Amino acid sequence: MALRDWGKSHRFAGSKDRTVIGNIVHDALRQKSSISWQMDDESARALALGTMAFVWGYNEQKLFEVFKDDKFAPQPLTKDEQSLLNGSISLTDAPEWIQGDVPEWLWPAFENNFGDEALSEAIALTKRPPLDVRVNGLRSDMEKAGKALAEFSPVRTAISPVGYRMIVDGNEARLPNVQTEAIFQTGGIEIQDEGSQVVSLLMNAQAGDKVLDYCAGGGGKSLAIAADMKNDGSVHAFDIDKRRLAPLYQRAMRAGADIIDVRNPPTDSLSDLNGQMDKVLIDAPCTGVGTWRRKPDAKWRVSEDALERRNNEQSKILREAHQYLRPGGLLIYVTCSMLAEENEAQVYGFLEDNEKFELLSAGEVWEERFGTESPKPWSEDGQTVTLTPASTNTDGFFFAVMEKQA
Repeated sequence: MALRDWGKSHRFAGSKDRTVIGNIVHDALRQKSSISWQMDDESARALALGTMAFVWGYNEQKLFEVFKDDKFAPQPLTKDEQSLLNGSISLTDAPEWIQGDVPEWLWPAFENNFGDEALSEAIALTKRPPLDVRVNGLRSDMEKAGKALAEFSPVRTAISPVGYRMIVDGNEARLPNVQTEAIFQTGGIEIQDEGSQVVSLLMNAQAGDKVLDYCAGGGGKSLAIAADMKNDGSVHAFDIDKRRLAPLYQRAMRAGADIIDVRNPPTDSLSDLNGQMDKVLIDAPCTGVGTWRRKPDAKWRVSEDALERRNNEQSKILREAHQYLRPGGLLIYVTCSMLAEENEAQVYGFLEDNEKFELLSAGEVWEERFGTESPKPWSEDGQTVTLTPASTNTDGFFFAVMEKQA
């Protein structure tokens, strides 16, 4: 929003300028700690210059060429800045939380979850994300969608069999706006990170199933599930905030997902579903650590209080949502977090309090759906799985499945 407001108030900046400025801001936010360390300064100027030097690889001569003959360019580099940009302060001397650009208070959670891989997992979250789309089998197919997107050089996603990925090379480039394309407007594709596609496919929803998407939000996973079910069965999409659900009506019509039944709050609207569902998906509210590549500002806003609030919400939702399952039904717990406190801890806490539920192996489902040659997710217990930018080259997602015993 700040970037949009800046663009409106600085009309002299053309679309290319706005793209470059936006890229600098987002890259600076992704690596704010490490850049500040190397620049010995947290100011906006230091972050911008450090981004162009340490992230984009611009040397002093390149920076001079960028800034010369431009009346809106920053002031010339000082001698101290020249020294810093030439690497006078080494990042290898910094604590790992700075090298990985993770808030200091959160670093122990990364180490607890990933051990020796904590730093590489954190660094992977600082890179720019690609644009992924899911091909909607109710409106199109992989061949048609690939041809429709040909000008953007799409490549098949490595794990999801229904996805395309678009990557734009260059520091000053921007990802394509596929929302203006006919294939999007007519429901043939949906913008959805491959990780989100994968956890939707891991539900293994079958034609004829009765599914409740208990925290549906805008409905991305509801749409993917409906397509996987080939529009046969029922997908009840519910969210405690009806404002988040509002876009799903139009999205479902565009996608041809006729089996989606939007249920607005309160939870009384779900009373007829008690004990009836084959599968209940909880895409729980969380800190969103796994989306830091796309929302880099979020990492610097998350707090210990926010994590505690999310933990309480997650436990509450698990207590509420399982009542809708039939005996033998599956409870699927998903977050876009990479923290054990929001993931494994919630699942095992629920299982301790609910003896009728048994944790199943998500790893076995993974191999059945995606084979043994695709990238492998992280797994602490061999049962649940965590997708991460480092392990699966996707956004971060956690997935666990529990069966309600008869």
